[in-house]
Amino acid sequence: MNRLVFICGHAGTGKTTLAKKLIGPLMKAAAAPFCLLDKDTLYGGYSAAAMGMLTGDPNDRDSPLFLQHLREPEYRGLLDTARDNLQLGVSALVVGPLSREVRERRLFDRTWLGIGEDVTLRVVWVHVSEETAHQRIVARANPNDAYKLAHWDEYRQRRFLPSGDLCDDLLMFDNTAPTAADHDALLARIVGEPRAASAMLAPLPV
Repeated sequence: MNRLVFICGHAGTGKTTLAKKLIGPLMKAAAAPFCLLDKDTLYGGYSAAAMGMLTGDPNDRDSPLFLQHLREPEYRGLLDTARDNLQLGVSALVVGPLSREVRERRLFDRTWLGIGEDVTLRVVWVHVSEETAHQRIVARANPNDAYKLAHWDEYRQRRFLPSGDLCDDLLMFDNTAPTAADHDALLARIVGEPRAASAMLAPLPV
């Protein structure tokens, strides 16, 4: 059975680092090949070129213009690439913020995703405090974060921590200072039964 695993969360939570740490053990535990699909790796260069042409600033990657015109095509291409791999028998570990899709529960909608019941689906929400995320974003000095940092009060309004019904089958992971045991526990949740896995970890406050 193929697997589709999403690693989601706001900027600065360490999604990509976590995914790279997990993919080797995940392939071993699932006894299946995986591809790693990171939205910024797949589409960062293209979107930077497009924004450079539209606004003169290739790093204008969080502006209203980007969110209105380029966000959806990026995500649709990301999901299409994951689905193509699944159809070839390769499981997919997909990395991206996907905050709107988590809030709207789209990542649990198999019709919207275009996958069947034969695909095992897991969604991980990676979180840290706003202060920690801000510190990490500043420290990594990625030009793509320039708009966020310059408009932090605006950006922070989009940050949220899933709670209540949003947490149904959502695997919450506090990535502030995880230990090897924390990574092992998350791996077990990803390869285990979804409801039992979700019940093992309650959402933590930001």
